[in-house]
Amino acid sequence: MSKEELDRTAKLRLIEIARRWYDQMVTGEIPSISLPTRTKQNIEYDDEAEVWKYGDRESVRSAGTAKSALHLLKMSYVIWFLKKQILENRSSTLRELYYISEGWKKAKFSAQDESNFLIEDLEILTDMQREAFHLRPEEDGATIFGPLKLREQTRRGARDIHCQDDVGEAGYQIPSNVENLDFLEHDARFVIAIETGGMYARLIENGFDAEYNAVLIHLKGQPARSTRRVLNRINNKFDVPVVVFTDGDPWSYRIFASVAYGAIKSAHISDLLATPKAHFIGVQPSDIRDYNLPSDHLTERDVAALNSELSDPRFATDYWKEQIQLQLKMNLKSEQQAFAAKGLDFVTKEYLPSRLADLGII
Repeated sequence: MSKEELDRTAKLRLIEIARRWYDQMVTGEIPSISLPTRTKQNIEYDDEAEVWKYGDRESVRSAGTAKSALHLLKMSYVIWFLKKQILENRSSTLRELYYISEGWKKAKFSAQDESNFLIEDLEILTDMQREAFHLRPEEDGATIFGPLKLREQTRRGARDIHCQDDVGEAGYQIPSNVENLDFLEHDARFVIAIETGGMYARLIENGFDAEYNAVLIHLKGQPARSTRRVLNRINNKFDVPVVVFTDGDPWSYRIFASVAYGAIKSAHISDLLATPKAHFIGVQPSDIRDYNLPSDHLTERDVAALNSELSDPRFATDYWKEQIQLQLKMNLKSEQQAFAAKGLDFVTKEYLPSRLADLGII
């Protein structure tokens, strides 16, 4: 879909929400919207798409109550603003949208979480990503380094970039809207998505990308949607295996879950953002034990998060149950850079090759 077609579709779908309210009022109905409940109890596995999506549980927000009427008022202001932004070919960040609402009197947002949640509502109602509304993330993009050639659309036209030969040691920075990228060719055996910047830099410095023909992607902690979309697109286009390398704690397991299974709050677009064939490569709780890695004791918050994951349907596999229960028993967590205690080359010469071989990737 061209930019012009995308803009036109986004504008029409936003207007359709307001038109639905108008039609409801004309027929004597109270304006309302119906949305899926966004909880882990309402995500179901889609066998065809191989991702987790929202189930049948829904909540209705009707202008019949003061709280819901205020929510619809705020949504109407946001629809007006986004339509105007699309028509003027402007863009804004989620943070800017929150501050823009300062002038909306009763429709002003009380916190950014509220405006973020409303944008997710609009994504569900329109079946479109927020990038189609010209909304940009606040944070910088993650980076790619490795044997991958892509074409980026810039203000000066198309530009071809090789993510090893044409970039500095930090790699190619992923833009906020990755639909403007074309992935042209590659020489990769696999893609490794890495949680921390220190480990990403370690793999580059040790020449891991060249030795194993690996595309390295820095997740920058919890990955932005653009990063997850890149992983999804590379895997779908080239059928290259994707592995995820994180710290060994419950929050890092959720990073993997957002890549492989889809995040709960974006389950409405899991087929665009999730890479269901992705493998978790570590740090596993069993690695903490088997390699005697430097570690810290779990906090009460860590324990609560691990117990929550045991009831999360995305972790309902024998592998994850075994690993999480082992971690609770050991009461330990460890960072991926803890492998440095065994030497700066250990992770690239010993650990990763062993795990990749176990997974049948090399």
